[in-house]
Amino acid sequence: EGSNMINIEHDYFSDEATPLAEIEAAGYHAVPLDFPAEENENHWHDFNSLLYITEGELTVTYAETGETCTCGPGTKITGVPNVVHREKTEGYKALIGIPVPPAELTQPINKPLPAPAG
Repeated sequence: EGSNMINIEHDYFSDEATPLAEIEAAGYHAVPLDFPAEENENHWHDFNSLLYITEGELTVTYAETGETCTCGPGTKITGVPNVVHREKTEGYKALIGIPVPPAELTQPINKPLPAPAG
């Protein structure tokens, strides 16, 4: 699949054992997150991620295509670097897997535009 798109799989898991096992298998760090209600601007990230939504909903909109996807509990989102997108939520909980310890992520995590080419 194209490396410049976020991969979203609905109804992917039903309990936290699956995300934890996959995050561990990838050699990533598992971080539970509780996101408040938010609607952010277009941004990008500089790291790969595995995001498993456990409660609530997250709507992702791709800047390039304008395509919108609403993700609920049980959704797995495989994030790749440099994809420009924005997010809207009334609040959600997720388990995220990242390749480095959370303290080592470069700040801000949501990088402002312009995004890197290619």
